Amino acid sequence: MSDIKVPIAKPIIGQEEIDNVVEVLKSGMIAQGPKVLEFEEKFASWVGAKYGVATNSGTSALHVALLAAGIGAGDEVITTPFTFIASGNSIVYTGAKPVFGDIDLNTYTLDPSTIEALITDKTKAIMPVQLYGQSADMDAISEIAEKHDLLVIEDAAQAHGATFDGKKVGSLGDMACFSFYPTKNMTTSEGGIITTDNEEFVENARIFRAHGSRVKYNHDDIGYNFRMTDISAAIGLAQLNVIDDFNKKRAENADYLNNGLKDVEGVITPYTRDGSKHVYHQYTIRVEGNRDDWIDILTQKGIGTGIHYPIPLYIQPVYKELGFTGSAPNAEIAASSVISLPVHPSLTSDDLDLVVEAVKSASDKLV
Repeated sequence: MSDIKVPIAKPIIGQEEIDNVVEVLKSGMIAQGPKVLEFEEKFASWVGAKYGVATNSGTSALHVALLAAGIGAGDEVITTPFTFIASGNSIVYTGAKPVFGDIDLNTYTLDPSTIEALITDKTKAIMPVQLYGQSADMDAISEIAEKHDLLVIEDAAQAHGATFDGKKVGSLGDMACFSFYPTKNMTTSEGGIITTDNEEFVENARIFRAHGSRVKYNHDDIGYNFRMTDISAAIGLAQLNVIDDFNKKRAENADYLNNGLKDVEGVITPYTRDGSKHVYHQYTIRVEGNRDDWIDILTQKGIGTGIHYPIPLYIQPVYKELGFTGSAPNAEIAASSVISLPVHPSLTSDDLDLVVEAVKSASDKLV
């Protein structure tokens, strides 16, 4: 097996991030402090929301957002099964039940046409996942939510800077949740944030983030220690200065790959909905035949790959044990045939050529 020449992901940390962290370390305020507040304000402004509530991970952001909306035992939240398990787990943490629609096979996001049949008197919210860097059809989802008096909580963990009809992801629902894990379009090392225009949700989120406390040592709710540190926020503030450039480079890399792979047999390249901006957290193709064979050849050629995601949530062993069920034929097709290829901003044209040639080689041998 060849060494990987082109990794699937590569976080970029520059001198400004390092200088910011050193400044925080020297200040002595390394837990949640003024840098977190500054990051909350600047990130919320960047996505077009009034408020931000920073957390220690994207998963905790989702958990806190659901709690802030009052979702709990006996409630149901409609979401997609084609996502990382944190999307579903955040619902389960509250005592609520995840209910799974199917996906649009073009965008891999929640298909609005599958939602209404799942709505019951227990349904409280819809959680679309803005997967791979592209928004779901938020007009259709918002219309359904308004008709049935439901909340919309975006799982925007993979879509920093993506837009739908000119509006950024993070400003399209009642709340949105981002992750800043190192492989995301921007990072804080670990971290997350909730964005919203709703003051009540902000107040609730801040309470649940900090042990259920409005005033120190006075606890009104069972809360959690989900606070971001000033060290993480310092990294995030520097990353905010370069995220638009990162996203531009990702889009350019995706265009290069699209052009190189457009006529390759057995390969379906990514689709971007008209009026949307795709920021390519992942560049994900679908392939014909045995996916493992494709991955073996790509690996032999030194190309890093990922499978996002191989098992729909309702098929996960723990969800089956908990009694969660679903039927999502499109999600199952995607789960068995997607491969993510390198698209990160560090790639050179030579790297991209290696990716294209490796996929072509796999096609020649397998199709």
